[in-house]
Amino acid sequence: MNEVKLVTKLHTSTKRDYLARVTDVDKAWAAEKATKWGYDYWDGSRSTGYGGYKYDGRWSAVADALISFYKLKDGARILDVGSGKGFLLHDLKEANPSFELMGIDVSEYGIEHSMPSVKDDCVLGTAAKLPWRDAYFDLVISINTLHNLGAHELNMALSEIQRVSKAHRYICVESYRDEREKVNLMYWQLTCRAFHMPSDWKFIFDQSGYEGDYEFIFFE
Repeated sequence: MNEVKLVTKLHTSTKRDYLARVTDVDKAWAAEKATKWGYDYWDGSRSTGYGGYKYDGRWSAVADALISFYKLKDGARILDVGSGKGFLLHDLKEANPSFELMGIDVSEYGIEHSMPSVKDDCVLGTAAKLPWRDAYFDLVISINTLHNLGAHELNMALSEIQRVSKAHRYICVESYRDEREKVNLMYWQLTCRAFHMPSDWKFIFDQSGYEGDYEFIFFE
């Protein structure tokens, strides 16, 4: 189990107004809208989510990094847990059309509005119960998803990711290293359920039996 840096550069390239997230609208109302995982979260206002989640190619750098880091070969089976609109899956397919790609997400809206190139490869479901057999995938990834789960589901999801992967697994979650980053995270987040420092995340990984790689993103 190793800490890697595959998403941090993309994460830090976005400018965020943390105070506006809690002063422009009723934050509780916005969070309730966001956790429906529907239009408001994906394509509504910035106060309730992404403010319009459109494909712009930014995930291609992450796709290339995953392929390079894990030395993925032709025909590799890859699962994205929390695939959203399928942007990363699309970029993986663009990089190597021979990959066997699958995605799973709790958002029916996200799947319905997935990239046409991978829409048929995405299924509705939860990270806590993955509908694939043991050791089916060469790589299982989950980016900015697992921190949205409560303790019971989080433990199950980590175990499931471990179960269905035969070679490599990588997850990215939100975290904080000091009180300023904790406050920024709490201001910014809309859907987060698991607020942990890196040491606590590592304890959770160990308790669940997760043995893959991980990355923490911070709100500086």
